[in-house]
Amino acid sequence: MNSLATLLRPAHIELDLRVADKLGLFAHLADQAAPLLGVPARNIVDSFKAREALGSTGLGMGVAIPHGRLKGLKDAAVFFCRLNPALDFEALDARPVNLVFALLVPASADELHLQLLGELAQHLGSAAFRQRLADAPDAAAVVDAFSTSEA
Repeated sequence: MNSLATLLRPAHIELDLRVADKLGLFAHLADQAAPLLGVPARNIVDSFKAREALGSTGLGMGVAIPHGRLKGLKDAAVFFCRLNPALDFEALDARPVNLVFALLVPASADELHLQLLGELAQHLGSAAFRQRLADAPDAAAVVDAFSTSEA
């Protein structure tokens, strides 16, 4: 089983989420993640915004991976949202984003951060895998997609 499959939990998954814009998405993700991670929501939003200021985390193909490093975070966490409708994310291919993976890692977890980003990129490079996520009827199907897929 890959690292993502161990980190992605049904409680970290939302399907058909509706948000107005990128900052609204960051705030929503932070509100969901903060109580689960024991980190203030403001810190999570700030970490997403700081990374986004370096360039869009919209990779293209309808995918975005906002990510951040947080002081005080003990373990890495992954959250998934399928957006409906898709959202302008200033992606590399200018397409709107509907599949969002938010990755949060401890401030000092450089190697883990890169490993998880690499795993996500490998999975999401597959059109068939992205379609499985787009068609997933529930959170369990999203987790299963990672559990049965090879990165």
